[in-house]
Formats: sequence, C-alpha cells, structure tokens
Amino acid sequence: MSTILETIVAAKKKEIAPFKQMSPVSRFEKEGFFWQIRNRSLVQSLLLPGSTGIIAEFKRKSPSKGWFKTKELEVEPVVVKYNAHAAGISVLTDDEFFGGDMDDLIQTKVLTDIPVLRKDFIVDLWQIAESKAFGADVILLIAASLTPAEVKEFAAYAKSIGLETILEVHNEEELGHYCEEVSMVGVNNRNLKTFAVDLDTSLQLIGKIPDGKPAIAESGISSPAILHQLRNAGYKGFLIGEHFMKEEHPGQAFETFIQSLQQPLS
Repeated sequence: MSTILETIVAAKKKEIAPFKQMSPVSRFEKEGFFWQIRNRSLVQSLLLPGSTGIIAEFKRKSPSKGWFKTKELEVEPVVVKYNAHAAGISVLTDDEFFGGDMDDLIQTKVLTDIPVLRKDFIVDLWQIAESKAFGADVILLIAASLTPAEVKEFAAYAKSIGLETILEVHNEEELGHYCEEVSMVGVNNRNLKTFAVDLDTSLQLIGKIPDGKPAIAESGISSPAILHQLRNAGYKGFLIGEHFMKEEHPGQAFETFIQSLQQPLS
C-alpha cells in the first residue's frame, strides 16, 4: 500500500510530464522573473537581528485535514499581513492535494517584499526553473522523496540560477542527504508518510544539523511558547501555516500571534 507521500510524488510526476513538453527550461529562462528581479535571501532574513524567524504559510487545504479555505480565498489580504512581520512567506503551489497554484506564487511575489518560498514536491529540474520564472526566491527539497544525488543536483542547479534551497528532513537517516549546496535545513515535525506530528522530532535533530546552515522547524508550531522553546534549542526559522489558515481571518490570526510573541515571557 502506498504512503501519502508516494501517492503525491507519483501524481506530481504525472502532472508535470505534459507541461515539460510544452514549456521547456529554455523558455522559462527567457520569461517571467527569471532574470529581471534579484532574489530575496531567506538566509539573510532569518539571521537579521530582531527577526521573528517566522515563515508564514499560505495554503488552502492539506491531505490530512482537508480544506481550511475555499479556492475563493484571495491571496492579498493574507500575505500583506504576513509581509509586515514574517521573515518569509511559504506558498503551497500544489493543486490536487493542497489547493494552490502558481498564480498564488506570482501574486505573493508582487504584493510583498520579503523572501517567497515555493512549497511543492520538487521531483525534476524543470520545476526549479519554473519556480524561478514564477517568482520564487526559495525552493523546498524533500529528502524523503529524493535520493542524495538528486538533492545535490537540484540544489546545485537552484544555486546556479540564484535560488536558495531548504533541505527538508524528518529523521537522522534523511540528514544523510545533506550537501554543501543546500542553503538551509528544515526539520518537519510531520511525518510525510503518515502525516502524524511530533514536536520532539525538531528537538531531537537540532544537535545533528551541520553548523553554518540555518535550521528551520516545520509543522506543529501553534503557540509563541513552542516557538520560544525551539528558538532556545537553536532554530532560526519557524514555518507556520495551519495555525493561521484554519482561522476565519488568517492575516489577523498572524497579527495576534506576533503580538503574543512580543510579550515578555512570564
């Protein structure tokens, strides 16, 4: 029986196959944001003194929780709020499983001035060129769905065209995919094979992440107290999406979180 991740990856490969024929990499290299805009650095944003470290995520649904918001939800009122205090914005561009699309990415890029992460299941160099042309500053490489050789190849290509990369891992074995070409290491507290969440994952792996690469904790961060705990452990970035998107007004939920984050610890 296939895991959720295997199902998504198989669907992604099938999805992009016809588009690769219609829009080769050479076309992306001549269009959109490919050369016109200097990329925004998430690494610098995370390390900036006073940074919240939050990578606020825009997503409409997930395979485990279903729809948070309908397709009618506009990007602008959410990401403009994110832009005020987040270190970066993550945009889910997968349609079938997360309800997103590349228009969400483009709009976010135009409406904001902080780094934009394209959150998707990257299985081909073609998607990396596509990401750059559509305005991404950062891409995600998921160790559980790639070989170490693919991670190295994809990260090197991304670097060559000015994109930063987050290598996402869930256990110590997946840290074996690490290479110098990646920009950051993300620890996903959500097991992508079962979608179960365990915050101890981040706490257990922080000491094993190579020095010199900002560490990002992902999933399950639902309070400023948890963020402070992870920051004290050594994390520089905190990817938070569901906690905001499940609320009636995600942008306001983000602002409330920031206000609580800025309160002195008791």
